[in-house]
Amino acid sequence: MGLDNVAVQWPRTGRFYEPVAPAAFVDFATLADDPDVSAPTAALAGHIAKTGTVRATAYTELVDLLLGLDGVLYATEAASEDEDPVIDPDGCAWIAGGLERFVETHRDLGEAVTFDTVAEVLRAALSGGRLADQQLRWLETRLDALRDESGGAPQWSFSRSELGVLSRFYRRCADRGFAVYADF
Repeated sequence: MGLDNVAVQWPRTGRFYEPVAPAAFVDFATLADDPDVSAPTAALAGHIAKTGTVRATAYTELVDLLLGLDGVLYATEAASEDEDPVIDPDGCAWIAGGLERFVETHRDLGEAVTFDTVAEVLRAALSGGRLADQQLRWLETRLDALRDESGGAPQWSFSRSELGVLSRFYRRCADRGFAVYADF
């Protein structure tokens, strides 16, 4: 099946979270209909416009690496007493901010986002920090963990514009006070 991130009303008012009407994302359809947009970007934008949902499975490793936590889109960082895997509006703003910064920083490397370009962006970002050596070691450990048993890198194939649409979804949720329910 996979992981879907579903925009829901925040806070929950009954037993269940009420999904946000897709009309809150209807403007994403404009991007989906643009003939100059790559097929994956258009597909993501179109799906969001029709459902108010992101099929998040493909993005989980990348988002976890960019934000430095595990299970971000699965909402596993929720407190153990929370019964539902939900990313609140502040969490959506944090995810959107991290993606937005990455998309902007990746601009100089072009439209194609690969494992190698992600590593290059992250190394550059960490190299100027106070604890650069420690953080770079941490990054290399994270990167090595994503490689397969023969040392091959994940075969990520994203575009900056696709990740831009992904960030817009979380930014829209944050700005409008929606949460995201991790449905898997």
